Amino acid sequence: MNFDTDALVLLPDDIDLTRSPLAGHLDVETYVLGVFNPGLTRLASGNLMMIARVAEALRQPIMNGHVHSIRWEASEEEAGRYLLDAWPLEHADTADPRTFMLRGGGWKVMALTSISWLLPVELAPDGLTIVAMHYDRVIAPRASWQCYGVEDPRISKVDDRYLMTTCSVSPERQSTTLYSSADGLKWTFEDILLDHQNKDMLIFEGLIDGKYWAQTRPLGDLYFAYPPGSEWRAGPSINLALSPDGHFWKPFRGPGIRPHSGTVATARIGGGTPPILTDEGWLTLWHGVEPKEIIGIYRTYWSILDRDDPSKVIWTQHVPLLEANPALTQPIDHQMYIRDVVFTTGIVDGGDHYVVASGEADLACRISHIPKEVFRRALTTAG
Repeated sequence: MNFDTDALVLLPDDIDLTRSPLAGHLDVETYVLGVFNPGLTRLASGNLMMIARVAEALRQPIMNGHVHSIRWEASEEEAGRYLLDAWPLEHADTADPRTFMLRGGGWKVMALTSISWLLPVELAPDGLTIVAMHYDRVIAPRASWQCYGVEDPRISKVDDRYLMTTCSVSPERQSTTLYSSADGLKWTFEDILLDHQNKDMLIFEGLIDGKYWAQTRPLGDLYFAYPPGSEWRAGPSINLALSPDGHFWKPFRGPGIRPHSGTVATARIGGGTPPILTDEGWLTLWHGVEPKEIIGIYRTYWSILDRDDPSKVIWTQHVPLLEANPALTQPIDHQMYIRDVVFTTGIVDGGDHYVVASGEADLACRISHIPKEVFRRALTTAG
């Protein structure tokens, strides 16, 4: 679907690596592999706060017969230090430019070609112009359980408090971590929330019967089959959890949003934007992945959930809301390393439209203005 307002607002060349948390640590050249998958919220001033994931990679990861990765390590310095690890090239599968798999174990073992940190970027109220890039507020690894980076922020405002979930990556665990803020700019680390592979924890923007709710998406290598003829497809799904305080979470008994067997375009799904309350119910934008080559085709879809019981899906459809837009990335085509990927991660109210933030091709931050009439028209037609 095409929209009149659809633009890339933050590109790799916009990032000043002299102000990166890695600056001065490594005696090799790094570059911005991508700046993408941004969280989004509105500040009290009316401006938007976009917190973008910056994936900083080695310009030459393969040296002297080894492939290298970047790792943060605790040191006597308060901020720690960044180091290089070297892996024999014959033990590594480098088919995916973002990662490499290490052969020889009895299970999958992965390393990254980049390390991620988070950059707060203040935007004008419409999200289309950069007001300030807050390098003094960068969120970077600070503990052993995020030594391979902090990724994929999702921001929710619940009452007067901003909550941001992130993915912290390390050999110890792939955990969901929580940061909070009173103003959307100064962020404080709170705690580890989920201690398993869960890439998409999205806290609802509002309480339900006095409790916090969240969408989750635990991953695994094994899924049990639905019965023959089921409307559902086995695989990653969007689950639900609830909490009395936003810290301690219990999985909800009922299922959330599941892949439909009727289409391969959403064979794999996961959360996108934190659910926001509308007159019709909770609006949630999520991603569906169609299998293709190594990475697949990522598109954005949407559903409406019951305002009192979000496990009840009131409306959904198989037509994508957003797809990768080659016209937007054509000026930076020389920097492209994957295609067919739009990954939507933030939404705020813009009056007669929603301001929606996405990662485009794991390379840049995209802002789309989606008229509210698009959703109303679909619901009216369905009803």
